[in-house]
Amino acid sequence: MSFISSISDRLRHFHPVRKIVYLIVGAFSYPGLTMVNRLKITGTEHLKDLPRRRVLFVSNHQTYFADVITFLHIFCAVKWGKMNRLGVPYYLLNPFTRVNYVAAEETMKGSFISRLFLLAGGLTVKRTWREGGKEVRRGLDPSDTRKITRALENNWVITFPQGTTKPFAPGRKGTALIIKQIKPVVIPVVVSGFWRAFNKKGLKFKKKGSLLSVTFKEPLQINYEDSAENILAQVMDAIEQSKKHMMMGKHHWLTTDK
Repeated sequence: MSFISSISDRLRHFHPVRKIVYLIVGAFSYPGLTMVNRLKITGTEHLKDLPRRRVLFVSNHQTYFADVITFLHIFCAVKWGKMNRLGVPYYLLNPFTRVNYVAAEETMKGSFISRLFLLAGGLTVKRTWREGGKEVRRGLDPSDTRKITRALENNWVITFPQGTTKPFAPGRKGTALIIKQIKPVVIPVVVSGFWRAFNKKGLKFKKKGSLLSVTFKEPLQINYEDSAENILAQVMDAIEQSKKHMMMGKHHWLTTDK
């Protein structure tokens, strides 16, 4: 680890720095979520009485940054007693910072903005790694899994089981293995409209006036002794990215006037 990377890693765990980053990122992103576009939030009643640790949010993924930024806005608003709305963003003055989010390492090294946002609690993971000069698998490196489990011991964690913004991509088994090991409260989240409103990174507008939707569902009832495959299937169904939902989406497309 380089000296600069070491300093960055320490800063992202320093809550006063996180608060400053939340204020900066939040102030710049708020108009795009609530004025340029329309944000519909449902299900925040499921967040009110959650413990402050060992809570895993699993969600589908539509942009690199806009989805996560919206989650952080919502968590801060709920801390200030706002339910299913953001309202005036004075919550940014004292935000909820006990949250981490999982992001691909290559994505977070892409620009100054992404490096800055990393200080808001990013957990970088490698989607591929090499052994003996060859790429051996896609998924989570075991050291990255340990990084996520350590974060769950102290905070909420947001993860995207598909590891991609491509809809209905298969989920990664690593998410289920973490659930089996840590036994967290698992909150499914379904987001929609972000792919239409923003570019892939989620930092530029693509279509203004879009409806952005974030739905928090009640905690999953999970048998932690079940197989990782069954737990992953339960998660993918809850975030509406299973094969069943893919077929429903195709049917809707075929039967709806364009």
